[in-house]
Amino acid sequence: MQTEISKDFRFEAAHFLPFVDDNHKCKNIHGHSYLIRITLKGQINSMGWIMDLNEVSKICKPIVKMLDHKILNNIEGLENPTSENLACFIFNKLQEKMPQLYSVTIKATQSVEVTVYK
Repeated sequence: MQTEISKDFRFEAAHFLPFVDDNHKCKNIHGHSYLIRITLKGQINSMGWIMDLNEVSKICKPIVKMLDHKILNNIEGLENPTSENLACFIFNKLQEKMPQLYSVTIKATQSVEVTVYK
């Protein structure tokens, strides 16, 4: 039976969008309280889970630490840190160590979220 499980992580960071029009509010540096939702999909194993959530945390924490309280534009690969690009960046960092990874969701505001899928 296919099953999904998700785990959330939070971080604070600043960014600006370099390619928007000069009059766009996101042209200027500003900050967000980001939520990352990591979703795994697969079969329940003999332990009764898809993957040990402690292992998920161990894999994700270095990435969260790399992003937390940073200017995202200064991180290699995030020079244009839209939510879409941030979700892809995180997905690419995780997929090798987490074969059950199904999606990464980024929520930068209360009303908008972006999800990238395998």
